Amino acid sequence: MTAKQKIIIDTDPGIDDAMAIHMAFADPRLEVVGLTTIFGNVNVEQATRNALWLAEQAHYKLDVAKGASRPLVQEPNEPSYYVHGDEGFGDLPAQSPKGAAHHLDAADYIIETCRKYSGEISLCPVGPLTNIAIALQRDPELVHHVKSIAIMGGAGFVKGNVTAYAEANIWNDPHAADVVFGADWEVVMIGLDVTTQVMCTPQDYQSVADRSGAVGQFINDISQFYARFYATIYQESLCVLHDPCAVIALTDEDLFEYRAVPVHVICEGEAIGQTVPDASLLRRAVKIAIGVDVDKVKAHYLSLSTLADEAIANRQN
Repeated sequence: MTAKQKIIIDTDPGIDDAMAIHMAFADPRLEVVGLTTIFGNVNVEQATRNALWLAEQAHYKLDVAKGASRPLVQEPNEPSYYVHGDEGFGDLPAQSPKGAAHHLDAADYIIETCRKYSGEISLCPVGPLTNIAIALQRDPELVHHVKSIAIMGGAGFVKGNVTAYAEANIWNDPHAADVVFGADWEVVMIGLDVTTQVMCTPQDYQSVADRSGAVGQFINDISQFYARFYATIYQESLCVLHDPCAVIALTDEDLFEYRAVPVHVICEGEAIGQTVPDASLLRRAVKIAIGVDVDKVKAHYLSLSTLADEAIANRQN
């Protein structure tokens, strides 16, 4: 039997974060070792609470480590409540997990866990990259212990989504992103070049709810707020699968097309947060996703989401 791929998801749940996390929990090929939390869609206190609750909802035993509450250098931006709701899960009220966060902060947890399982763990940050940058600053040798890192963030060859230049996760901490892109490790950038092509409809989520149980209904419930936001952009109700795409890139790399080129991040001025591919940089090349098999990625996501409740039942047996 093939060993499960160990991952740590660095997250700011967040609607599409919750979708990605439940998808990862349901994937029999993955072992989610931990969730580390970060500001972004919500503040870090809310993110930590939501991550704990998602794990408890799924009866998935893992660590949740609380991360940074602000960017490395710049003043923090306001959380994206208009996209994800006041508590991160659309119209749903604040949830109440029973457990508590790990005793280590997110950066130290990443360092300790990746050293413990040297070469086995892939990192999947789907929020601002502050925790990853702090971990690198504390332990530069971390690059030798991480298997790979798949980032949901950036816009390589397309426009941004919070400004004409910047994608939200990178914009929320450009200095941290530049540290991460500049490190000597395998980085895959799953940015707006591909994520904005993969969308689900309210009917897709209703189908998930009809064919599954509590998790399927939860995903359907939170998707409605998300779809209303995207209706203001696309003039129809759609959910863009930003964060699930990054997880899928770890398990099904062949569903994406890549261009390998070094990247730096603009950290000041009008274009702050822009991810700039630049072949002249003396940095390790980043694998920037530039193409995606939309139908297969969407089908993969919906299939695993439909299995989320069955996976919970299997874990409880």
